[in-house]
Amino acid sequence: MKTKLVLWGTNAQEERILIALELLMEENFVNIYTFPEEVATEEFSQQMLDVWRDGGEVPFPDGYSTNKRELTITEELLPEGVKAERPDIVQRAQTEWHFMVLSTKLNQAYSAELDELKDRVDKLERYDSGVWESLKGFWQKVQVQVRDRNLLKDHANSLRDNTNELFTKMKKLRVKLDEEFQKLSKTNHDKFQELLEDVEKKIQEGLRLQPIFEELKDLQRKFRDTKLTRDHRSKVWERLDAAFKTVKEKRFGPGANEDRSPLDRLKRRYEGLLAAIDKMKRSIQRDRDDLDFQNRRIANSDGQLEAQIRQAKIKMIEERIRSKEEKLGEMQKTQTELEDRIEKQKVKESKRKEEERLEEARREAEQKIAQQIKEAEAARKEEEDKLEKAAESIKDKKAETANDSEEEASESAELTEEAEQKAIADTESSAPEPEAADVKPAEEEAEETEGETEPEEILAEAAQDAEEESESEESENNEEDSDTEEPENSNTDAEEEVAVEDDEKDPKE
Repeated sequence: MKTKLVLWGTNAQEERILIALELLMEENFVNIYTFPEEVATEEFSQQMLDVWRDGGEVPFPDGYSTNKRELTITEELLPEGVKAERPDIVQRAQTEWHFMVLSTKLNQAYSAELDELKDRVDKLERYDSGVWESLKGFWQKVQVQVRDRNLLKDHANSLRDNTNELFTKMKKLRVKLDEEFQKLSKTNHDKFQELLEDVEKKIQEGLRLQPIFEELKDLQRKFRDTKLTRDHRSKVWERLDAAFKTVKEKRFGPGANEDRSPLDRLKRRYEGLLAAIDKMKRSIQRDRDDLDFQNRRIANSDGQLEAQIRQAKIKMIEERIRSKEEKLGEMQKTQTELEDRIEKQKVKESKRKEEERLEEARREAEQKIAQQIKEAEAARKEEEDKLEKAAESIKDKKAETANDSEEEASESAELTEEAEQKAIADTESSAPEPEAADVKPAEEEAEETEGETEPEEILAEAAQDAEEESESEESENNEEDSDTEEPENSNTDAEEEVAVEDDEKDPKE
């Protein structure tokens, strides 16, 4: 958003003037410059638009007037009598400038708060988590305003850069603190390792286990309150836990360290605590009974010395009761803590079992789905194999059929060609000269069959029949398949008939 505006307008006398507006954000005022048309030359007006409006310096000619007005959202921005040719531009600038002024005030408030934080950071010699949290809270507020676009881009960038600078300083202090903490943790870690090494030697030497167990418990209490890094704490805890297990195994046997769930361990500890509380209550009750007995006997004491002794006993018993009651109070407090921990652990165990059940169901579902996918793939592969085999079988059958058809066609053509050649050869060959002995029987046979038919008619009919039979045989040979009889056999009858015809011809022919 620009803070300067240049446009043409008119004054109260309806004279054309050049109007220049300049926003003063810090003061929430607007400087209004008006130049008469005779002063605002083309060159000057162009410089105002190109240079002055973008923040540059342009010398003003003589004859201009200045008016300073407060920026408000309700009142008119231009003086009375001055009108702009584009009043909508003036109205939009007035609205935007009002937002810019408010954003500037918000930036000033955040800058003041950031300066206070800067002073606090500069005074720090060590890392302070409170200052760090204050700095985080400040930046979160700024981010909300940036997301809502209530801060100008330049203001937001400036706040971000200054805040990052303070965060960098705090990080350097934290790194220094981390180095110091690392050194302290290393010292505490080495100290615990030495103490645990002494305890392990005592265990190996076979000393009394009860004092060793108490020493380990004391080390455990100190361990909880000691500052250690995560790595050092893990190493010390592993060795301390191993020492506890060794002592328990020596005291209670090999089964003492059987793996139990946290809930089982808490319950076992709770049950032991209840037994100890009950034992402590009985002990306190015995002391109270003894106290009552001493109080009754002191009234009947024989002499002052006996009375003083009984008085001393009463003090001892009262002190013992007080000490035991303190221990009982601590035990009851521990009882309450254990009950809370047991309830929480029950919730955790319930959640864990539910998660395990869901995980088991998920695994079973995954296995089932995987099995179904595997079976579907196997079935699909088997089906594909069947389809491939069927396709190959169909392809082979088509190929065999095509080959058989070609062979049959070629054989048929060969047979037809041979039959035609033989028929032509037989027809063209000259008939053998009939002997006289052969004529007579033919004549006698003809006379026996048809007495009135002439020999020429008989020969003609026989030749016609033979010719028809020959044509029929040839057509059958062309249509039959590979199982058709050999053409030589099929043509034998025709040859014989032709020979008979030749024999039956009249000798005169």
